[in-house]
Amino acid sequence: MKQIKGGERTYALLMAARDSDYVKKVYGGYFNVFVAAFGEEGERWDLFRVIDGEFPEMNELHKYDGFVVSGSPYDAYGNDYWILKLCFLLQTLDAMEKKVLGVCFGHQVLCRSLGGKVGKAFTGWDIGLRKVKIVKDMSVTSFLEDMDEIPTSLSIIECHQDEVWEVPMEAEVIAFSDKTGVEMFTIGEHILGIQGHPEYTKDILHNLIDRLLNNNSIERDTAEKAKVGLERAEPDRKCWEKICRNFLKRRQNFTFS
Repeated sequence: MKQIKGGERTYALLMAARDSDYVKKVYGGYFNVFVAAFGEEGERWDLFRVIDGEFPEMNELHKYDGFVVSGSPYDAYGNDYWILKLCFLLQTLDAMEKKVLGVCFGHQVLCRSLGGKVGKAFTGWDIGLRKVKIVKDMSVTSFLEDMDEIPTSLSIIECHQDEVWEVPMEAEVIAFSDKTGVEMFTIGEHILGIQGHPEYTKDILHNLIDRLLNNNSIERDTAEKAKVGLERAEPDRKCWEKICRNFLKRRQNFTFS
């Protein structure tokens, strides 16, 4: 478990992937990437490597203001022990109405844990920049309230071959894309799933594409197409970071400007 500066707000990163050599060298690990994207001065962030069986104690969950579940090379519908244990933890956090933000695998495993269905994407890999469309007639949740500037679409970095097939009964889909039907979903004011990677930088994805190509996980044309897309446009990282921070911290009067 790692921490940064003590303060009145405390968050936990449930890390479902191991650090790549590149991310360790450039950023010091994914923990630093997430904290840079979602953290602020005066907060404490704890790291739990759930992929290696490291979980927060059940009697300490109440101490946290929110939780973030990372992406992973594993399948959210798998039955590895740590994934099943994570599902139970997420069910517990939902019952406690703790804030939980799920990213990519985290988005999918949240869905599975709370009664939805996930599986292989019907249209295959989605790698690169994707324009996500915000649902026009959604019921506005607290982290988006009082917003006259809700964009019709936002670009985000994607890297997944699984997807949400069906959201939990009480969930609301708030964003979709031409590739994926459930890009974002919410449950009440405490659950938010995002299929893309709001925390990723373009260089992190470039390195990941090369690794996927080298281990024959993707075809060369898929890799090249993704890289060309990254050269032509930028993800709306600042907007995504504001959305995630506002969700975790329940800010009022949030705007995209």
